[in-house]
Amino acid sequence: MTETTDLLVFWLVVLSRFLVPLVIPRYPLPGIIAALIIDAIDQTIFQTFTNLDLEGYQGYDKALDIYYLTVAYIATLRNWTNLFAFQVSRFLWYYRLVGVTLFELTYVPPGPRWLLLIFPNVFEYFFIFYEIVRLRWDPVRLTRRATILWAAFIWIFIKIPQELWIHIFQLDMTDFIKENIFGVPADTPPAEILADNIWVIPALIIAAVLIVILIRWLLKKLPPKDWDLSFDADAHQDEETGYVETGTIKGATDRFFNSVLTEKIVLVGLVSIIFAQILPDVQASNLEIAVAVAFVIILNTVISHWLARRGTEWQHALTQFIVMGAINFGLVLLYDFLLPTRGGSINLGNTLFFVLLLTLIVTMFDRYYPIYQARFTESG
Repeated sequence: MTETTDLLVFWLVVLSRFLVPLVIPRYPLPGIIAALIIDAIDQTIFQTFTNLDLEGYQGYDKALDIYYLTVAYIATLRNWTNLFAFQVSRFLWYYRLVGVTLFELTYVPPGPRWLLLIFPNVFEYFFIFYEIVRLRWDPVRLTRRATILWAAFIWIFIKIPQELWIHIFQLDMTDFIKENIFGVPADTPPAEILADNIWVIPALIIAAVLIVILIRWLLKKLPPKDWDLSFDADAHQDEETGYVETGTIKGATDRFFNSVLTEKIVLVGLVSIIFAQILPDVQASNLEIAVAVAFVIILNTVISHWLARRGTEWQHALTQFIVMGAINFGLVLLYDFLLPTRGGSINLGNTLFFVLLLTLIVTMFDRYYPIYQARFTESG
């Protein structure tokens, strides 16, 4: 019974880490905060409610972090109406992605952690900042100066200290508070600490009241709202606020190998290489992974173009995901069948995990990139 309960908890957490990020494109702020919270507490849940050995989960945990941030980046293609803010977020995302790729490619314990300080994850908090603005205001009103200042503030005053704390000093906030504030060992249960330090409860109440007062004061200083609060990304897309986005981009060419296909290959290729470094028992080289990913993406694009020429278009993202997933799984199974004849082998479980995430990412990218192009493509 215990093993059944352990597995039930495990799969509930893993499925939540797969499914919750899919909410981000439609409900960006609640979606990414929920994904962030689940990422923060998943191992605590396992340690509290199961007796599972978490050693094998570490790689999947890191892969799922990259997965939900990739979904967040793709959501900016769908939702963001401020072109300059989007371009800043695109730079921040790929800057971090390159840094994580370099870290994983050169990793030898304890690893070149200074790379994660040089390539901090500013994208995630910048995404949250933009979505907070969009709750009440038209993001188009964000000037270039304000966008850069906010990105710099997040980079310098939030992410650099956080990256120093986590990756350079390798400190855990919970352990630090227990040992340095309460003076107890790191494994002391929270209930025991609270029982011996009853002053914490009124202190937290006072802190909460002060935070509410501060928020109310800040709200009075903010400019008038452009619309009523909504967490739905589609709630105000066509609402007139008087602010007009004047930035434009060049439209993609009709050539098969264009900027869209190139970015898709780069995005999924980097993500897949990172997955390959952190998942256990991956035997393929980085070059083999990059070539395989490019082949799968190009093949999927060929199939989509062929269907489009025949007058068939994907009406629903779920349909596209199921069809492309079946094709990609079929390719993997065929490859797994033929590889032993050439003296090779693959870890089928890891490969299928790759294919699932790859198909999800490609499906969302194909659905939302045209929205970005239509919104910002220069006319005439």
